[in-house]
Amino acid sequence: MPERGAWPLHPPAHTGPPDGWRRLGPGLYSLVRYGSWSGHDATIGEAALSTPATARAYGTEPARPVAARARGLTKAYGSGETTVLALDSVDVDIMRGAFTAVMGPSGSGKSTLMHCLAGLDTVSAGQVWLGDTEITGLRDRELTRLRRDRIGFMFQSFNLLPTLTAAENITLPMDIAGRTPDGAWVDRVIDTLGLRDRLGHRPAQLSGGQQQRVACARALASRPELIFTDEPTGNLDSRAGAEVLAFLREAVDSLEQTVVMVTHDPGAAGHADLVLFLGDGRIVDRMERPTAEAVLERMRLFSGARPSPGGAPDDVLRKS
Repeated sequence: MPERGAWPLHPPAHTGPPDGWRRLGPGLYSLVRYGSWSGHDATIGEAALSTPATARAYGTEPARPVAARARGLTKAYGSGETTVLALDSVDVDIMRGAFTAVMGPSGSGKSTLMHCLAGLDTVSAGQVWLGDTEITGLRDRELTRLRRDRIGFMFQSFNLLPTLTAAENITLPMDIAGRTPDGAWVDRVIDTLGLRDRLGHRPAQLSGGQQQRVACARALASRPELIFTDEPTGNLDSRAGAEVLAFLREAVDSLEQTVVMVTHDPGAAGHADLVLFLGDGRIVDRMERPTAEAVLERMRLFSGARPSPGGAPDDVLRKS
């Protein structure tokens, strides 16, 4: 029996796909033509593209409220014959209080999806909501206020101001907005991330892992509804990267935050509650309660790669 909430890419011939599932045609074949996860004609559930995660899981679990959602989300660049379809009618729900990872090869649309969900980029078609607010209809000033007050961001580059201390960088967005930080909450974030003895240090006096923890604290300090992070471990060594992922996990489990992380790393994705796999601008698969090994194997199924000696990722997967 496959893991809960996921079916193998090739269901046994005598069973056929589960009820409500169909073979993806043009969308997936375009992945074979253009994507780096190629070589497989997969049978994937249509429900995985449009049904909320809690409704797709086997068994019964209490439904979580939705922090953000998109319906028919499409993003195209260029026009005419030069049009590039970065997102192709994506339907997705981001559950509140969960850690969601988004994976896919280069050019699959994972960063574009994050930017559209966060209101950092406009959409060509479809709708996006943050909570009950439809953000696709907001003006620039309203979007700026929404991002400032309701969304936190962590990026691969730490984006800390070099002349400010760690404490000043943490509260900077609220200082600019003229808001008084919630002292008790900020203290809790600082202690959770282990930054108490580094608050007076400037970025140049901090290690890469410490700088990313400061960036994480800055994203959490305003108690946002949703935190988006793009390759948060990309500039860190393995030890510092593991620490940052543990802190993101802690932010969800102990601070009740909602995190969406774009990553290419199966090890990073293994910290999440749910992994969404993108290919050619579509959500082509999903995995609940992932492990690094399970994510890596799923990526190999997409790529047609053979297992590497010792289970280590091969060159194709490392470059995805």
